Amino acid sequence: MSDTAEVSDDDFREILAQTRHFVRTAVVPREPEIVAGDQVPDDLRDQAKKMGLFGYAIPQEWGGLGLDITQDVELALEFGYTCLALRSMFGTNNGIAGQVLVGFGTDEQKARWLEPIATGEVVASFALTEPGAGSNPSGLKTKAVRDGHDWVINGGKQYITNAPVADLFVVFARTRPADEKGAGIAVFLVPADAPGVEVGAKDAKMGQEGAWTSDVTFTDVRVGSEALIGGSEDHGYRAAMTSLARGRIHIAALAVGAAQRALDESVTYAATATQGGTPIGEFQLVQAMLADQQAGVMAGRALVRDAARKWLTEEDRRVAPSAAKLFCTEMAGRVADLAVQVHGGAGYMRGVPVERIYREVRLLRLYEGTSEIQRLIVGSNLVKAARKKLR
Repeated sequence: MSDTAEVSDDDFREILAQTRHFVRTAVVPREPEIVAGDQVPDDLRDQAKKMGLFGYAIPQEWGGLGLDITQDVELALEFGYTCLALRSMFGTNNGIAGQVLVGFGTDEQKARWLEPIATGEVVASFALTEPGAGSNPSGLKTKAVRDGHDWVINGGKQYITNAPVADLFVVFARTRPADEKGAGIAVFLVPADAPGVEVGAKDAKMGQEGAWTSDVTFTDVRVGSEALIGGSEDHGYRAAMTSLARGRIHIAALAVGAAQRALDESVTYAATATQGGTPIGEFQLVQAMLADQQAGVMAGRALVRDAARKWLTEEDRRVAPSAAKLFCTEMAGRVADLAVQVHGGAGYMRGVPVERIYREVRLLRLYEGTSEIQRLIVGSNLVKAARKKLR
């Protein structure tokens, strides 16, 4: 799967400026509304569609903006600055679901689905996680059995982002036990209205209000051979791993954006709130917390940009994405925690941005591969590379 630059630096600067303006002036003031209503208002969704945000990472030939991964992370830095539900609306279209089609779909599959995905007419949902198979898909239990020219899918998925509003599920299912040929996992395109597809109630989560997830059950769901991604049973595991690796860089950038917002809120509060008549920002212990936040944000931003560059050049598509996600999501958690501390009791109150951020960023260390999985990926690949040199 390759990223090709389709947008010039000048054009991208304009896209980035428009995105930042949209986030800061249209979305940020309405954060209380998003949290209270547990949804992104329709007018903001429509604005995002008009700006091309539902397909910013989809190639232009399929109706998207055609941004590469280095440009993707710059947008993600902006999306992270507000409620993460905004990014969640179009995240799977551009990311883990859309990229499976871009990288592994047949020409017919791309022609059928990518344009409506890019425009936001179709919301695509990535149905991988299930009980017993989360960050590591090798434990997958959902099965697809061939029946003539069709496939019949049975199984259950959980925590599936955008499932309640999805039009298309990108479903991972086992077609055979893992063997020397591969993991035995295939990927299928399953319309949400296919008989046997059942979407559960919306999950009640700790945070990320407005970003909807739910269980999805597949009971004797029949799809034609054209639904098999890439026309091959053996694309599934590689498609999942490649899409998740690319997505990890995006999540890392999102975490840096959220950490930047937590830092900005902390600095503003420290400069204006007083204790005994003195702005708390004058106190050295508060300054130390701000310094730790600033160092974390700067390090995270540099790391995620480097990881994106290495993905684009294909210099490193294994260690760098995992290292970036590990560091940036853990960093965002520390920065959000310090932001609550800087705010004191006010930071624990609903309606204060850092309280929302504190809850929202906790999920970033779990989805698209937990921190523990990232450590295993980084560590095992370093050892593998060292052993290779010794041979």
